[in-house]
Amino acid sequence: MLKKSARIPTPPTPREDEHDHLVLQPRDVEFDWARLPLHWIPGEPLASHVINVLHMLLPEGERWFVRTFKQALPMITDERLREDVIGFVGQEAVHAEAHQGVLDHFLSKGLDPTPYVRHMEWLFHRVLGDRECLTPSQQREHVIERVALIAAIEHFTAFLGDWVLNADGLDRAGVDPVMLDLLRWHGAEEVEHRSVAYDLLTHLDPGYARRIRAMAVAGPVLYWLWIRGARFLMAADPELSGAVKAGWRAYMAASRRGLLPELGKTACSAVRYLRRGYHPSQEGSTRQAIAYLGSSPAARAAAH
Repeated sequence: MLKKSARIPTPPTPREDEHDHLVLQPRDVEFDWARLPLHWIPGEPLASHVINVLHMLLPEGERWFVRTFKQALPMITDERLREDVIGFVGQEAVHAEAHQGVLDHFLSKGLDPTPYVRHMEWLFHRVLGDRECLTPSQQREHVIERVALIAAIEHFTAFLGDWVLNADGLDRAGVDPVMLDLLRWHGAEEVEHRSVAYDLLTHLDPGYARRIRAMAVAGPVLYWLWIRGARFLMAADPELSGAVKAGWRAYMAASRRGLLPELGKTACSAVRYLRRGYHPSQEGSTRQAIAYLGSSPAARAAAH
C-alpha cells in the first residue's frame, strides 16, 4: 500500500531543462486500490468525478493509440522517431491497464461504468477503427488522419499532465495518495513523451491544414465526452443518489481551489496548438516530469 504521494519538484524556467533526446520506456507500475473511496478528493464528489472521467476515456482511447501507431510504424523512415514511437506505444499500453484497474475498483464499490465504457468501445473501434476494402493509398491516408487526431489529443493530455504535476490544491485538499500518484505518474509520462505524436504527424504530413482540422474535431469532441462522463458518474454514484448535480458553478469553484484545471487556461492551450510555429516541447518541463518519475512511489516500487 502506498502511504503518501511524492513531493512535486519545482518546475524550472521553460526549455532550459530539455534533454536533447530521451529513450522512452514503459514503467511497470502497480497501484493498490483497496482503500480508494469514490470521492477521493475529500468532500468533493464533483471534482473527483470530473477527473474520474479519465479512467473511462483512457483505457479504450490509449489502446486505440497503440493500434494506430503500430500501423504507422512501417511508414516511418526516421530511426530515432521510430524508437520514440515504440517507446510511446509501450507507455500508452501500461497507462491503459493502470486506469482499467480503477474502473474495476469502482465496479466493486457499486458504481458501474459499463454503459459509458461501451460507448468508448464503439467510438474507438467502429467510428475511429480500421476500414475494410481500402486501397493502400487510402489506408495510408486513414492512418495519418488518426495520427493527426492523436497528436491533438496528446496536446491536451500533456496540458493535463503539466497541470497535475503542479496542482498544489490537490495536496492541500488531502486527496487519496495512491490516486494522486497514479495521476502524477501518468501526467509525468505524458509530459515526457508529449512531442512524439506531433513529430510523427509532421513526419507523415508536414502540412498545416490537417493538424488544424484534427484539433477542430478533437477539441470539441473531448469537451463533450468529458461533460457527458462527469454527468454519468454523478448520476451513477451510489453514494450520492442524485442529490448532487454536476454544474458549471461547482466546477468553477473547484477550479478556483486548484482542484480542477481552469477552463480559460485549457482553451488557451488549444489556441497555442494552432500557431504555425508551435511545437509540444514548448509545453511543460521534461526535467520536472523525469524528477517526479524518479520519486513516484509506484515507479520506485516497480524498480526494486
